[in-house]
Amino acid sequence: MSSFEIYGGKKLKGELTVQGAKNEALQVLCAPLLTAEKVTISNIPDIVDVNKLIDLLQTMGVKIEKVERGTYVFQAKEIDLSYLETEDFKKRAGSLRGSIMIVGPLLARFGKGFIPKPGGDKIGRRRLDTHFDGFALLGAKFNYDAGEHFYSIEAKKLKGTYIHLDEASVTGTANIIMAAVLAEGTTTFYNAACEPYIQQLCKMLNSMGAKISGISSNLLTIEGVKELGGCYHRILPDMIEIGSFIGLAAMTQSEITIKDVSWENLGVIPNTFKRLGIKLERRGDDIFVPAQDSYEIDTFIDGSILTIYDAPWPGFTPDLLSIILVVATQAKGSVLIHQKMFESRLFFTDKLIDMGAQIILCDPHRATVIGLGRQHKLRGIQMTSPDIRAGVSLLIAALSAEGKSVIHNIEQIDRGYQDIDIRLRNIGADIRRIN
Repeated sequence: MSSFEIYGGKKLKGELTVQGAKNEALQVLCAPLLTAEKVTISNIPDIVDVNKLIDLLQTMGVKIEKVERGTYVFQAKEIDLSYLETEDFKKRAGSLRGSIMIVGPLLARFGKGFIPKPGGDKIGRRRLDTHFDGFALLGAKFNYDAGEHFYSIEAKKLKGTYIHLDEASVTGTANIIMAAVLAEGTTTFYNAACEPYIQQLCKMLNSMGAKISGISSNLLTIEGVKELGGCYHRILPDMIEIGSFIGLAAMTQSEITIKDVSWENLGVIPNTFKRLGIKLERRGDDIFVPAQDSYEIDTFIDGSILTIYDAPWPGFTPDLLSIILVVATQAKGSVLIHQKMFESRLFFTDKLIDMGAQIILCDPHRATVIGLGRQHKLRGIQMTSPDIRAGVSLLIAALSAEGKSVIHNIEQIDRGYQDIDIRLRNIGADIRRIN
């Protein structure tokens, strides 16, 4: 296992180019399973989770050609369905959360799909009921082998229907959309997630010949078609990385320009950081974050403590709450962080407390951060990354802290951030990868 060795307290300066969006990539990489024609996808991030999915697709029989770094051509002309019941498939697919999204395309095109209980971050309960409830409404029959933790689903013919999700699950929405595009008739899909990445998937499917309307809303109408063709698709920049870099600039008092951010797809992210007192400017499609000696957390109109919480889009993404929490430790003022979606995501705060942060973990979902206003800098410690987002939050904390920090289990960070140590060194960070 590898670790990061970091000497913090250095101001950084320069430009950072954002990688392709991890969460979009895991969706759109499954869409080529819907057609026998070639599909070209660009701006694919070179990260562990995405590369695992590409390897899985190739093992299933998808022909994959790497045109250049970040651009691949996929052709799912011949899929080995028998492989989906092997132990090798269970091992590969079970190591990756995003593997769940192969089920919808397989069900739509081949009438059956299989998946082991998928892996991913240990951030709390992440149920799959939404996915399979949607498939069942489209006419599929579902079976779960509790002993093997193996899901199977099949349908002779999917038929359009009315679907009202009990939760606006992003991966559930993506999976159901990919199943419904080849269903017979019309599917009316209410309380669908409408994140930019879902919008991207819908636009990609429409360019393949699907008929999806209502894109960008939570009410989709999907007219089933008999078959889909090939297309070209480019993945958006990763909004989570953009937020991470804004937080990095604030914590390290650095002047950083974040390039090509697709501002119109960032929603409330810029304004949420502004509520922490962080200055940022839109310059064309870039974000310029000036060096700030201090930043002060806003309050509500009546003067009460600010609360920042996650919510389905267009609310604030849960993947950035860990960054917000870290950034707040060096602000002036206090803020309540309310992580509604996952009950284990705030447990990394114990490491920040060891670094000198003042945080009260109220319960698994809420933490109150008492900003130190830089009066007491964080101190370097040894720590272990528990998941992707907590890992990069601890990395940001270490870069701002006095002295040496070591972060173990950085494979978690590599799952979501491409060449992060190299890119940070290019703007002046003292960080090295060690075994």
